[in-house]
Amino acid sequence: MNHSETITIECTINGMPFQLHAAPGTPLSELLREQGLLSVKQGCCVGECGACTVLVDGTAIDSCLYLAAWAEGKEIRTLEGEAKGGKISHVQQAYAKSGAVQCGFCTPGLIMATTAMLAKPREKPLTITEIRRGLAGNLCRCTGYQMIVNTVLDCEKTK
Repeated sequence: MNHSETITIECTINGMPFQLHAAPGTPLSELLREQGLLSVKQGCCVGECGACTVLVDGTAIDSCLYLAAWAEGKEIRTLEGEAKGGKISHVQQAYAKSGAVQCGFCTPGLIMATTAMLAKPREKPLTITEIRRGLAGNLCRCTGYQMIVNTVLDCEKTK
């Protein structure tokens, strides 16, 4: 890629400032993977599977549909940014403990969607319907969703 064909993007990824270069139509998922953030999976590339879910300013998004250029000035979090001080987050711990996922391909996206759901201020605990709605954009071909929903309920109780 010729540097004259690129744009410069300044953003924060997992708490670190970045100045990145990308072609104007580059999806954020591709740019993140180029930075070695391999938890951002490239599954369907059309916003159907949720394997590329990351947080942008705290909101879960499908990074395959989000242009890298839109990340200018934004705070981006991937699964790699969830561990603090060498310790995985309580959401990561809950998913690992519950066995709610099997092959692991969808796990990063599910964890990021769960993290975004749990971070939203609310007066009452999440309902099963709200959890299912919050995870609707994340597909898992290996398991049923009940164990995943139960994991989110457990996360909320222990946060």
